[in-house]
Amino acid sequence: MSNDGHMVAEQTEQAKIKLDHVVIRFAGDSGDGMQLTGSQFSDTSAMLGNDIATFPNYPAEIRAPEGSIYGVSGFQVHIGEVEISTPGDDVDVLVAMNPAALKTNFSAVPKGKTIIVDIDEFTSKNLTRAGYDQNPLDDGSLDSYVIIKAPITQLSRESIKDMGLDNTSMNRTRNMFALGMVFWMFSRPLDYTIKFLEKKFGNKPNIFEANVKVLKAGYHYAETLELLPSAFTVLPAKMTEGTYRIIMGNTATAWGFLAAAEKSGKQLFLGSYPITPASDILHELSAHQHFGVVTFQAEDEIAGVCSAIGAAFTGDLAITTTSGPGLALKSEAIGLAVMTELPIIVVDVQRGGPSTGLPTKTEQADLLQAMYGRNGECPVIVIAPSTPANCFDFAYEASRLAMEHMTPVILLSDGYIANGSAPWRIRSIKEMQPINPAPAPAPEAAADWMPYLRNPDTLARQWALPGTPGFEHRIGGLEKEDFTGHISYDPENHEHMVKRRAEKVKRVENYIPEQQIDGAQSGDLLVVGWGGTYGSLITAVKSLHEEGKSIGLAHFNYLNPLPRNTREVFSRFKKIVICELNMGQFATLLRSEFPDFQYLQYNKVQGLPFTVLELNEHFSGLLK
Repeated sequence: MSNDGHMVAEQTEQAKIKLDHVVIRFAGDSGDGMQLTGSQFSDTSAMLGNDIATFPNYPAEIRAPEGSIYGVSGFQVHIGEVEISTPGDDVDVLVAMNPAALKTNFSAVPKGKTIIVDIDEFTSKNLTRAGYDQNPLDDGSLDSYVIIKAPITQLSRESIKDMGLDNTSMNRTRNMFALGMVFWMFSRPLDYTIKFLEKKFGNKPNIFEANVKVLKAGYHYAETLELLPSAFTVLPAKMTEGTYRIIMGNTATAWGFLAAAEKSGKQLFLGSYPITPASDILHELSAHQHFGVVTFQAEDEIAGVCSAIGAAFTGDLAITTTSGPGLALKSEAIGLAVMTELPIIVVDVQRGGPSTGLPTKTEQADLLQAMYGRNGECPVIVIAPSTPANCFDFAYEASRLAMEHMTPVILLSDGYIANGSAPWRIRSIKEMQPINPAPAPAPEAAADWMPYLRNPDTLARQWALPGTPGFEHRIGGLEKEDFTGHISYDPENHEHMVKRRAEKVKRVENYIPEQQIDGAQSGDLLVVGWGGTYGSLITAVKSLHEEGKSIGLAHFNYLNPLPRNTREVFSRFKKIVICELNMGQFATLLRSEFPDFQYLQYNKVQGLPFTVLELNEHFSGLLK
């Protein structure tokens, strides 16, 4: 081992087996640090140049009983030399820190694969809590797997027994022992994690030293006992040249808004009420006050969106973040933003519903709410990112569309991509598409100016800031007279304004890209998806297309309005199947827009993403 903790050099090249990709899942109690463990393995692999996709799986209960199956927290990471689009279906290595973690994750491990268990936790008490009648490590049920029974708790405590830590503090280091073992198995260096621990526990030297000792103890345990016949290695992936970092979807969303604020010259304001799984956007933006960001943690969802409307009125790039239940609460205020024609962005990180539903699980449950969940004729722009990395791009795009077209935009992310992570190529702000906010009226136009004068192409009204001499005006929720903005109850004016607001959103189709197809450009089967299902869908479609099947994927990011070539894309294929993590909301929308096509559906509402295996089987059946 070198002085900086870099241990990979100890293993000879002859002892390593090269893999093109591998899937690892860390699972344990919610207090076992599985999210941190998985994140450190992911970050280290990213530093080595691997392509990566991750899937954190949190328990919904804040304080589930220790050792219960409801309290299991998991983190799955898929690393590869090849292109990685999903966190993977089958798990190659499962690290189960207790019986409950084994029971809830065992079904994801194919026979012949590796399961690492902390044998110290397989007590009769913990087995009963997990619902086992007998110990699965002794009853032969795991004979078809490579089982590594490691006394992780005992060896962790032994390695730091002289440091004077209490029992709780010593037990909290167990995840580092497991991480050290997996680092050895896949030829990962320790130095990146040691630097992370130094930064995290810099003011607690005892805790820092204990974690490093346990990390190294796990590494050496795996090495010296020769738990596997060989170590494995995954070579760097071939990626577009540039500087990369691993990024979570929620973080990418926050950074996309920062970039949009800089590019547009607007101050960024976020008014939000914390809600799972969107809260991390508020946390991230709150850390960037040095960029002029203003964040307001409101007392409720309504206050959050209303504060954003006020900020938009004064000329800010105004955002509010939420999930499905909060979007429902914000609906009346979004209508106010539509009526006043002010640019706000509403980020909805979707989760399973209805009501509180599955707050830590993913679902594409809110599309119809985003489209129609307001009183009156109340159209807004609706777009959706499709990967953790392009959450950055579509947060930026939402900002552009809102400010250039003077209308609210709903950005539909979801828990899967918001909490997942992937490599993201860092770009200069100079590379970003220009943002040209609706202009303020020219001073010389004050005599003839009216609040609802419109751009003849976009129909966007001018963005006159309150208090500007000569441009004082009143806005509110009552219907407006065209041009003047005066309150109007005239029936014909109301119909005219309803159609005007709808046409303004419709014209956005002229300012967004046409719909692209991956795979076959025409033929037997078109797979249609939207939002965060992209990774699974593109992997399944690519594999079948490479086998010679006539199959393509049209994955939608722009949902209202739809790309202007949508009908032409659909006309190229004999069959169309729409895949969604709901009961068919996009299918309902497409049947309404393009009723002359026949649509098949493939739906899943389990709080889990699609697997590539299930998609391949379904698509193969349709192609027969």
